[in-house]
Amino acid sequence: MHSRLALVPGEPAGVGPELVVRAAQQAWDASLVVFGDAAALHRAAAALSLPLELHRAGEAPASARSLEIVDIPHPVDAVFGAPEPANAGSVIAALTRAAQACLDGTLDGMVTGPVHKAAINAGGIAYTGTTGLLAAHAGCDVVMMLANPTMRVALQTVHLPLREVADRITPDALERTLRIVDAALRTQFGIARPVLAVLGLNPHAGEDGHLGREELDIIVPTLERLRADGLQLVGPLPADTAFLPDKLRGVDAVLAMYHDQGLPVLKHADFANAVNVTLGLPYPRVAVDHGTALDLAGKGTADPSSLFAAIHCCTQLAAGKRG
Repeated sequence: MHSRLALVPGEPAGVGPELVVRAAQQAWDASLVVFGDAAALHRAAAALSLPLELHRAGEAPASARSLEIVDIPHPVDAVFGAPEPANAGSVIAALTRAAQACLDGTLDGMVTGPVHKAAINAGGIAYTGTTGLLAAHAGCDVVMMLANPTMRVALQTVHLPLREVADRITPDALERTLRIVDAALRTQFGIARPVLAVLGLNPHAGEDGHLGREELDIIVPTLERLRADGLQLVGPLPADTAFLPDKLRGVDAVLAMYHDQGLPVLKHADFANAVNVTLGLPYPRVAVDHGTALDLAGKGTADPSSLFAAIHCCTQLAAGKRG
């Protein structure tokens, strides 16, 4: 039995709709249910000169490549490259309705395209990112993890100014993150005894306190406490050498202390096939690892690799959850 996945294009003025159109040309091991504006998808298909078949819930599909759609119209027709704040509510509605379908068990997982944060906020909706939105909707703590065929990198802090990062690294916060990552690797990724490499916050992981005390006062004691509970933890490691191939051998995921400590390395290793996985939700959620690419919208040059990788990853996670 195929899994059924929600597919949310995201910002209608960006590349999300055309990436969904490209996905509609492929055969997948899961059924895809699009939550978004049918008109925006048809405009993207016309711009790409590609066929697009959509059928509403309850209707018979026109062909094997026809996508089911939950039509959530935008108040204003999107113009490629020009986000419209008036569409903020419908973009968020597509995300929350898809999430609710996953919570209800109607769908088995969720794949999301890029959302334009500034347009959502300009539309009067407080929004820091889809990960936070889905966590609040489900009422649970989550962790952002990016993954590609080379590595998995989870984040202790996400979208924070650098000067605020150290204050957010507390024993409770670090323990919560590590437990979520460990549990998700066991239950969603099927790794019986995951090994997590934990980066230090400071250069050289603090140099025994000479370059900062966060490692000695917070990270080391937390890791020791969790090791006593059975978690397989390595570190804290200096970030400048932790991603060497020999260091990654036998490691199932790396925990970086902040956004730009870990993600540039992962994206340099393989940007096209990287995905963003939200750990801790009651259902699998996988997103593309790139933004709205407004400058590419409607030109037919956007690379769909990350969306395709996200669909493939979510299909695997959903199958594991159901199995």
